[in-house]
Amino acid sequence: MLEKQPVRGGVSSTYVLVGLLVLGALVQTWLASAVGATARLQTALTVFVGVFVQAVPFLVLGVLVSGCIAAFVSPAVLRKVLPRNESAAIGVAGLAGMALPGCECGVVPVARRLIDQGAPSSVALAFLLSAPAINPVVLVATAVAFPGEPGMVGARFAGSLATAIVMGLIWSRIGQPGWMLPRGGHDHCATGRTRWEVFSEAARHDFLQAAAFLVLGAAAAAALHVLVPPSWYERLAGQMLIAILVLAVLAVVLALCSEADAFVAASMSSLPLLPRLVFLVVGPAVDVKLFAMQAGSFGRLFALRFSPLTFLVAVTCGTLAGYVFLGGAR
Repeated sequence: MLEKQPVRGGVSSTYVLVGLLVLGALVQTWLASAVGATARLQTALTVFVGVFVQAVPFLVLGVLVSGCIAAFVSPAVLRKVLPRNESAAIGVAGLAGMALPGCECGVVPVARRLIDQGAPSSVALAFLLSAPAINPVVLVATAVAFPGEPGMVGARFAGSLATAIVMGLIWSRIGQPGWMLPRGGHDHCATGRTRWEVFSEAARHDFLQAAAFLVLGAAAAAALHVLVPPSWYERLAGQMLIAILVLAVLAVVLALCSEADAFVAASMSSLPLLPRLVFLVVGPAVDVKLFAMQAGSFGRLFALRFSPLTFLVAVTCGTLAGYVFLGGAR
């Protein structure tokens, strides 16, 4: 089959990005004055920048790993590393999330690349959910944010790992190939290319794609953030079930980076530990920016099915882990 030749002379995404950066530099004075005129707009911009800046370093790490997988990991290597049994492979992928210090933004392109290289989607998705939640950076941040509460670290680890494995097992049973975008037309492993060329092309493509959806997700998080009164959670003390559900939804809305969300949860000192734990388990698994990035990488049909199911599983696993490690109502 003849491969479709790329169209020459077109405007690539790289040129579009450079053009937007130049345009932003030219109108930065006007933008600054417009933003400064409205307090709520200033807050929204602060949230947008905070979400974006927190995520970009780990997004870069993720696309570098993605490029390495494209250049150096073949389907044959994956078949040797992963157990043949899909359920066992899901467990291995969940535990392997400990090896990639990064937030959820950087893991999306890695998961996409694993699928492109022949890994079952359920295995890649288990890794996608576990890596941002159980890596050492997140666990250390949680321990620092909750001094004297080692149960929070254990509960977050157990709840997040359980979410990843349960979702992987569920997806292996119900997931349909038609729900996920097929492998794109970017053949990074074409013959005649050096490994460096494959790596650089894969990393560039994944970064531009993931960064575009990160911008959309961060914008959505900023818009929703200014609509939430800052003292809302103080009224939830003593209403455990409502507090769990509200903080789970808040985790989706705020779209915090997993390396920083523990400090936000710690600041909600008027609430029991259990709903704050659910906040920490749900956030890295599903939020508005992740939904946008997953829709871009895997397809909107996938995101519409995967995200709500992940939310339910994360709330359940986080609550159960809280009762085991924290004694429930603490």
